[in-house]
Amino acid sequence: MPRYVDGFVVPVPKRNVAAYKRLSKQAGKLWREYGALEYIECMADDVKPGKLTSFPQAVKLKPDEVVFFSWIVYASKRDRDRINRQVMKDPRLAAQMDPKAIPFDGKRMFWGGFKVAVDA
Repeated sequence: MPRYVDGFVVPVPKRNVAAYKRLSKQAGKLWREYGALEYIECMADDVKPGKLTSFPQAVKLKPDEVVFFSWIVYASKRDRDRINRQVMKDPRLAAQMDPKAIPFDGKRMFWGGFKVAVDA
């Protein structure tokens, strides 16, 4: 089955973790409603700065923040493109994504789409 994955990494202030989890649950329901196979959000537990690069360094993590590493699985890139268009037009998400109200710094978030290369 040729699946496709969107991955994203975001720094979240520790004081906003509960709000971020609420937003993630709502977003996950939308993505699944429109056809995503999985929606997973993981909070850093054993993540340390590296010598050259790391999750904390990638997002310029501040002492009062935690990194979330997340992904969404789709049946194909074509499905991903269709689902993302639908989700981005959905007013339920738009109401949650005001840049002044989101519980994280969107400027330090990064994401990308990935072809599944190995599924062991």
